[in-house]
Amino acid sequence: MIGSPLEGVKVLSLAEQYPGPYATLLLADLGADVALIERPGGGDPARKLESLFSSLSRNKRSIVLDLKSSDGQRRLTELSTTADVLIEGYRPDVMKKFGLSYTALKQKNPRLIYLSLTGFGQNGPYRRRPTHDLSCQGVAGVLFQQRRTGRPQEPFQLPVADLASGTLAAFGVASALLARERTGHGCYIDLAMTDSLVSWMTAYHYAALNGRPMTEVYEEEPAYGTFVCADNEMITLSIPNEDHYWKALCECTGLDHLASTCHQDRVQHVAEYRQQLAAAIAGQRREEWRARFDAAEIPWGDVHDLHNVSIDPQLRTRDLFVRLKSEQGAEWHVNQPLRFDCYKTGINLPAPKLGEHTREFLSSQPWSETGKCPPIRPERRD
Repeated sequence: MIGSPLEGVKVLSLAEQYPGPYATLLLADLGADVALIERPGGGDPARKLESLFSSLSRNKRSIVLDLKSSDGQRRLTELSTTADVLIEGYRPDVMKKFGLSYTALKQKNPRLIYLSLTGFGQNGPYRRRPTHDLSCQGVAGVLFQQRRTGRPQEPFQLPVADLASGTLAAFGVASALLARERTGHGCYIDLAMTDSLVSWMTAYHYAALNGRPMTEVYEEEPAYGTFVCADNEMITLSIPNEDHYWKALCECTGLDHLASTCHQDRVQHVAEYRQQLAAAIAGQRREEWRARFDAAEIPWGDVHDLHNVSIDPQLRTRDLFVRLKSEQGAEWHVNQPLRFDCYKTGINLPAPKLGEHTREFLSSQPWSETGKCPPIRPERRD
């Protein structure tokens, strides 16, 4: 082990709620020293949701600065002179109003990488519109099926715009750091949550833009969905268009009369075939299907409730759930998923108290290692 991939990278984070914190979580878990710049009087609004904030803010330190004051603006400017990265999530022109735009800060630190993460980006008619995840999904086309059917549905529980943009933000920062090694200069990055989802929808938009049928991207198949077993346990089957998997599935479930049907035939009769498949699945317990499907190498999976995920034998083997001991006691965290053969990654610090590191950062050595602890040894979730 020769340290962490982003060891020594100093990050100032002014992005709140979910997208920015997820981006800096990825950076922090890979070794970056992330300092949260929080507003006085309450800090990041996500602190009101304790589990959300704690899960996304581990490995980070907290500074309280009032950016509406000249003193707060001066202190952030000073911190930025020794920082590698600054990520902000205000609406366009807010940082400029504070005198903290990229143009202003790069004068004192031309190596600074400055990323603005907003709902719609720095230009365009929606640039000042406040937004959250679901609105980005609508504009990006993620909800196109609801538009076509005219049937509104409950929002998907996973905030895909937040996570897509957060992941791309971390990727953008890492790319800029690599480029800086070659050029010696930092840069400005404009990233929009909505743009990130449009990128995720690349295949769908390609078909729409070029007048191609959507069936060239996705076609509904009878064995691609969720099914209920005899014991009321649920499983997924994920067979999109492979005839050999479909044949094996039919042989396992007693639907031999359907085994020779091809992809196009299955698409044409999707409702009928899915009904027959669902009836067959309902005839046996999940453990019986587990043995059959694994033996036949059929793509399937359990449908876990949240409390089941951490005890899944596959995920336990991957050490995805680790416990961090701190002054507040021991708490479980989701470990970052990248596995390097020669770099250390993991969880060093619990989520900080509001302003816990303000005095430390406003001292003469703002990027000291005070309060850091070595990476924890993963404990498997029992």
